[in-house]
Amino acid sequence: MITVLGSINMDLIASVDRLPDPGETVGGHAFVTAAGGKGANQALAAGRGGAAVRMCGAVGRDHFAEPALTHLKEAGVDLSAIREVDEATGTALILVDSNGENIIAVVPGANGTISDDDAIRAVEAMSEGDYLLLQLEIPASAIRAALSKARERGVISVLNIAPLTDDAAELAAGADIVIANETEFELLAGKSEMGAAVREKALLDLHGKSEQTLIVTLGAGGVIAARGGALLKAPGLIIEPVDTVGAGDTFCGYLAAGLDRGQSFETALKRAAIAGSLACLKPGAQPAIPHEKDVKAAP
Repeated sequence: MITVLGSINMDLIASVDRLPDPGETVGGHAFVTAAGGKGANQALAAGRGGAAVRMCGAVGRDHFAEPALTHLKEAGVDLSAIREVDEATGTALILVDSNGENIIAVVPGANGTISDDDAIRAVEAMSEGDYLLLQLEIPASAIRAALSKARERGVISVLNIAPLTDDAAELAAGADIVIANETEFELLAGKSEMGAAVREKALLDLHGKSEQTLIVTLGAGGVIAARGGALLKAPGLIIEPVDTVGAGDTFCGYLAAGLDRGQSFETALKRAAIAGSLACLKPGAQPAIPHEKDVKAAP
């Protein structure tokens, strides 16, 4: 069983030919709304990856709340631990350019009301050996409380240190499995602009000190991980990306789903890398998350 403690948003997505420079206005040619939030995205990915999933979080009492939960309901995710609060449902403002790259501004809203008590209750409902999936779009204190309680109860914690915050390095130290992109990993390693060889050495060095499983997603370069004293790699698919916004969340959810279902770490890593690639072939985050049959059918 996977419990996701995290954010639930509505994404407001505009397509533009290129991303604006500071102070610049650019024209757009399409606009859509889609359910999002890193927590909800990862919960949906885990559900579509075949796992039993429980989502813990908060939404507002507004017109965004219901559509923000639509895909989760359709996927059979347990929503009983989602609270309604007076704050607005979280929103993400997203610009996507013609190459599929994006810039995002997130307004936490209801996500900012998640408390330490919410986090502790979420983990206390879990069993030893369950997987707890976390990201950094809810208050750091709640994440800290969840990680501490998970360690007490023998729950396996998976922390995606995105979006990058000042608390990321400290929180990462308390997780069993840490997932970062290249920029986020540089923060953990205390180095910048690392080439492949330097990154691999830094990854193994950090792994040796912490004994945590450390995973770095590399975009088109696939993914690299340190686990059990060894370095593992998994390629992504060769694709022409439409929108990369949901790739990282898809990877996280599918990885947790694979591990929860008893796959070997190497198999779960490979399938998650494929799923992340497939998520780049459609616009939006949740609408682009592939179903398990699509991942199995991929070359």
